[in-house]
Amino acid sequence: MRDTKESRLLLVLLIAIAFALITVDIRGGRNSPVDGARHAAAAAFGPIENGLSSAVDPVGNAVSAVRDSGTRHDRLAALEKENAALKAKLGSDDRNRSRLGQLDKMLKIAGEGQYGIKGAQVIAIGSAQGFSWTITIDAGANDGIKRDMTVLNSDGLVGRVTTVGPDTATVLLANDPDFTVGTRMENSDELGFASGQGDRPLRVELLNGKAEVKKGDRLVTFGSQADTPFVPGVPVGVVSRVDRSGGGLTRTLYVTPYVAFSKLDIVGVVVQPPKKDPRDEVLPAKPKPVPTPTVTVTVTPSANATADGQQQ
Repeated sequence: MRDTKESRLLLVLLIAIAFALITVDIRGGRNSPVDGARHAAAAAFGPIENGLSSAVDPVGNAVSAVRDSGTRHDRLAALEKENAALKAKLGSDDRNRSRLGQLDKMLKIAGEGQYGIKGAQVIAIGSAQGFSWTITIDAGANDGIKRDMTVLNSDGLVGRVTTVGPDTATVLLANDPDFTVGTRMENSDELGFASGQGDRPLRVELLNGKAEVKKGDRLVTFGSQADTPFVPGVPVGVVSRVDRSGGGLTRTLYVTPYVAFSKLDIVGVVVQPPKKDPRDEVLPAKPKPVPTPTVTVTVTPSANATADGQQQ
């Protein structure tokens, strides 16, 4: 429509009518005379509005999702951070519980053997001395540690102190090839010398080549003169194999050590030897034998066998 005087007059008239209808509708409330017209318009234009709404709503939802994604991401990141912190705390608690368990068991061994020990933590593996199997502990001369002291943990013999600094010390592990310790068999008291073989079982040479030894027998340290470098009675390991070949004056045993040398954490240095030999008191309780299940088989005679028996 062109912009003429008549068109402008018509526009003003339509606007005046619209205002008049709005005024009448507001004053009429529920009884508004235009209420029927409103319902008719809703019936006519409602499907169109729904179609437009369905077309527009996905876009609105997408925009809303993008807008909220930042908030959701921040919330998820916060939850993930909190979860990681809880896991770290739980891991720390588990480690602390493990250490407390090791310490408690080690103190029990010290009490049974009457050893005066100084607790320490492993802080390094290997050393500058060139030993292949050593650890460094966080206790030294300032803690009363001296060279050639026995080192144990909650399982048994760990090794002996070789080098001492003011606050640290180096321990030669019992599985090192340069390590040798006198041993005594449980019950039989047969004596021998155990040597390390790295990640293989300890090799033990018994002085008595005719000694009766079997798999599962256990050994402890025999002890040294003046209890240096080894105190008596510390658990060494369990016989895993007996070498009966050779026919020499000695008998060779292969012993699985009690200590897991690759998992050392809390150790104790024996700073005061026992007043008397604890003998086998420090050895752990022997595991109870597992009973062998017995199977009872009941044979039920068949009908044919019963018939044959009656015929005979």
